[in-house]
Amino acid sequence: MSIRTRTAWLFLAPMLVTLGVVAAWPLARTIWFSFTDANINDPSLAQWIGFEHYFGEFGLFANATNTDGFWNSDWGIAIVNTLKFACVSVTLETMSGMGVALLLNQEFKGRALVRAAVLVPWAIPTIVSAKMWGWMLHDQFGLVNDWLLQLHLINERIAWTADPHYALWTTVAVDVWKTTPFMALLILAALQTLPKECYEAARVDGVHPLRVFWRITLPLIRTPLMVAVIFRLLDALRVFDLIYVLTANDSSTISMSGFVRREMVENGNMGYGSAAATSLFVIIGLATVLLIRLGRVRMSEETA
Repeated sequence: MSIRTRTAWLFLAPMLVTLGVVAAWPLARTIWFSFTDANINDPSLAQWIGFEHYFGEFGLFANATNTDGFWNSDWGIAIVNTLKFACVSVTLETMSGMGVALLLNQEFKGRALVRAAVLVPWAIPTIVSAKMWGWMLHDQFGLVNDWLLQLHLINERIAWTADPHYALWTTVAVDVWKTTPFMALLILAALQTLPKECYEAARVDGVHPLRVFWRITLPLIRTPLMVAVIFRLLDALRVFDLIYVLTANDSSTISMSGFVRREMVENGNMGYGSAAATSLFVIIGLATVLLIRLGRVRMSEETA
């Protein structure tokens, strides 16, 4: 082993030890509990039951072979809700973040002030923003209903966070409002590293701005954009606090993290909740690997 390799491992050692203490050990305990009948009242009395929580009669994937049965179960509904929330919110945040980043990348008076103002929604803690929007969206005294009634866009007040038809998409809208600045910040950082010579040459040749975006800007920022999307998707797949505070967290909006919390804390089924938490970890891991491989395939096709 070379000196540089040993030095690298020496610097990495504290981080690896810390990661093992705060992440690896709790994860290993969670996986272990998922194969037992542990109860929150006395986990020490847990008995090994194997894959019962996963594929047993009342397991998470007990009806996996029956499509209707599985997707109508509480866990299946939680998976669908989470995937809907993650896919729609990340897509909207990426598109709106791209627009904001392109705007902030331009030279105009007061740009520094606008950049600071754009970051305000992201700087607000999620719990605070959820409560704030909960009051604004209240069906009796909320400002949103008053504005929409005054504009004659609705005929009666809507329970945005309680009605099953609107609750999930309301949380998506609030999440987009809050997290778009995060995506805009990452994309803006990528835009500011691009060589200006390419844009000057395109301007001299009279290339349309949209063509410049598709042919120059987007290909050059594809890698950092993919990183931003992966980070945001990981956060969206484990969403809990926004949905829990903003809605009733019933079957119409419950996420996979909300399902884990309900089983482990409210019902006391630590083993069953640990199985759900382990499944969530696997789903997030598979989504990450899929996105990374997809990004590599697309970039290799473009360079071929």
